[in-house]
Amino acid sequence: MLHVRVVSPSSVTGPLLDRLAVVSGIQNLIVLSGAARRPDGDAVFFDVHDSAANLAFRALRDLGLDRDGPIAVEQVDASLTGTARAGGGIGSPAREIAPVWEMVEATIRAGAVYSPSFFALLAVAGLIAAVGILTNSQILIVGAMVVGPEYNAIIAVALGISQRDRGAVRDGLLALVAGFFAAIVVTFAFGVAVRASGKAPELFLTGLRPVSDLINSPNAFSVVVAILAGLVGVVSLTESRANALIGVFISVTTIPAAADIGVSLAFGSWSEAGGSTVQLLLNVILLIVVGAAGLVTQRAIWRRIGARQIS
Repeated sequence: MLHVRVVSPSSVTGPLLDRLAVVSGIQNLIVLSGAARRPDGDAVFFDVHDSAANLAFRALRDLGLDRDGPIAVEQVDASLTGTARAGGGIGSPAREIAPVWEMVEATIRAGAVYSPSFFALLAVAGLIAAVGILTNSQILIVGAMVVGPEYNAIIAVALGISQRDRGAVRDGLLALVAGFFAAIVVTFAFGVAVRASGKAPELFLTGLRPVSDLINSPNAFSVVVAILAGLVGVVSLTESRANALIGVFISVTTIPAAADIGVSLAFGSWSEAGGSTVQLLLNVILLIVVGAAGLVTQRAIWRRIGARQIS
């Protein structure tokens, strides 16, 4: 359930209440006439079930209430009610609830903030991955995947493509290019320093590099994993399944590939650097394409389901 707060001009409050009255999932509707300031108007509060949220938000947008002032939406952690749960047994399609697209988009846009910390985290993640590559530590590679914030930019680009928002696509792509470039430069400098100090692990110097070989050898399985991870990423965002989203972070080879480029260049392993470059581009492009296609497809599916329910 969601709690919504909106300021409505007095001339719009009547039509707004008429629109909300036909949405069955709205409860606890409160109107305080003339109580709002900055902007001035009527304060309107209501609770809405997730299944009806898209209809409610569409009514607010159709009346232009999102232009005069922000519409505040809060997730209700718990609701005490004596009504029965939604019908359908375990695994029943009746238990599926349409994604609240306003919330999905707000979550994606909130993560698409390319501040200095975004690039710093990418650089730090690259360094962690570089140590994992040099020491053949898969645990460190997984840790680097979790630390890296690049998926925020990737899914923001996918959303921009699905909505034909050139600004979001441009900003996300620039952030990815700059961020991965920073990670490559930092890991290259780290690799050069390790090589110059003579502290490089003996196994790595002798060519025994199982972790690096796994990263810089893209194949058909890399494509399969990237596609599946892209699908899981979209579903986990639209269905608010955080655990599945964490799985996406540790499934795709983005930060490890960028780190392997820098380390390979530092040690003069040109073919390995080339393979990691292909791996990086492959994963990023597939995640963006699958993410955009997944968002468009889910919208179309739920729009058709909603039309059937109304009819």
